[in-house]
Amino acid sequence: MVTQIVRTSILSYKSNGPQVFAYLPVRRKWQRETLLGWLQNRLMTTSKRVQDRSTTKRVQDLEIVTEKWKIVSKVKAVMEILNEEPETIIPVRNLERHRIKINLPKPHKISDFLRKSPKLFELYKDQRGVLWCGMTKEAEDLVEEEGRLIEEHSDKVAEYVTRCLMMSVERRLRLDKIANFRRDFGLPVDFRDKWVHRYPELFKVVKLVDEVSYLELVSWNPDWAITQLEKRVLGVNESSNYQPGMLSLSFPLRFPSNYKKVYRHREKIDHFQKRSYLSPYADAKGLTAGSLEFDKRAVAIMHELLSFTLEKRLVTDHLTHFRTEFVMPQKLMRLLLKHMGIFYVSERGKRFSVFLTEAYEGQELIEKCPLVVWKEKLLSLVGYREKKKKILTFGDLSDLEDSGLIESSSEHENISMHFGHEDKMVGVEDALLADNDEMNIGEIGLAGWNSEKS
Repeated sequence: MVTQIVRTSILSYKSNGPQVFAYLPVRRKWQRETLLGWLQNRLMTTSKRVQDRSTTKRVQDLEIVTEKWKIVSKVKAVMEILNEEPETIIPVRNLERHRIKINLPKPHKISDFLRKSPKLFELYKDQRGVLWCGMTKEAEDLVEEEGRLIEEHSDKVAEYVTRCLMMSVERRLRLDKIANFRRDFGLPVDFRDKWVHRYPELFKVVKLVDEVSYLELVSWNPDWAITQLEKRVLGVNESSNYQPGMLSLSFPLRFPSNYKKVYRHREKIDHFQKRSYLSPYADAKGLTAGSLEFDKRAVAIMHELLSFTLEKRLVTDHLTHFRTEFVMPQKLMRLLLKHMGIFYVSERGKRFSVFLTEAYEGQELIEKCPLVVWKEKLLSLVGYREKKKKILTFGDLSDLEDSGLIESSSEHENISMHFGHEDKMVGVEDALLADNDEMNIGEIGLAGWNSEKS
């Protein structure tokens, strides 16, 4: 690149000041600007990063929701791992290989994490001192209940997966990409091997030249080509001859209560809301990237995808995987931040989450499906004991059960979850992962480990 030499003595406003030379790229507008003016413009540039947002744009209630579901995700991952074991028990040291799936960062110990949910996980040592983990009867009942709820939800999630295929350009999606939506949609663990073959009238698994498995649309359902926004605003639910085309609908808006500058952007917001756009289910191959219609259609697709999820929330990484298939812009995060009244991006943790703001009233979902109610029940059992308790061997525990000495867990065994101001917000996750001296695993007596659970 061609460069020019600029003397920086102008910064001192003295002719006899030290002359330092800076090499800058030559651009037309810089030919009329001094170095001081250029530096001022650079310092006044606003950042588009989530971390640099003003605190007035943050929604504290949704930040708390993010913390709660992060804990549920970790606990649920451990329960899934245990449920896949033949006897639903596993040495704790073997859980280290699943640390990424559990999403428990180091240096936090998995054993400490398990100990702090005694109503869900039981810990025992065998005669060699190896620590084992299993599920309590209450946790096993929850796993069984979840399986039943997922089965009941199967037809609905099949509709959502089909509608995702209908929104894609080629009417097919990679199976490993759909796996990113498994927990968000409520798909079973074995959906790749069994579930995808249960609805041959809707979709099928195909392998293309690259030997990658795809889920391909089999039949087009015109009733499912109606967006959730059309159903809510226009009241259209079924239409046998419906053809998706141009729409002109306004998205529900919900800004943070402490954000007082909405009126400054009212004109731009109104202009966006009145703009026509192509339906997410219409053919978008002819759209020009960066056009006004292109951006609003991308917002409509994200709105539709979030409407399919259980919690009306997705990890932003999962959305970016589908930019090509759904014809969405490369700078997807910038679009989400731009339309903060429609979406809210939470910065908690290493992976950001995007919420559909209209679906929440404070910290609560307005409409909860049974699987969300199940997650809330699971969350209510997450906590730790106030007092240190001895970890028994499996044989010792069996003797206590036979003698009827084990009583139900006390209400005080659950830690109450309280969130304060954002700067002081520790949350459930920090409470669970905190290093507590009372929770150290003590030595126990020698006893045999039985191979089967009673």
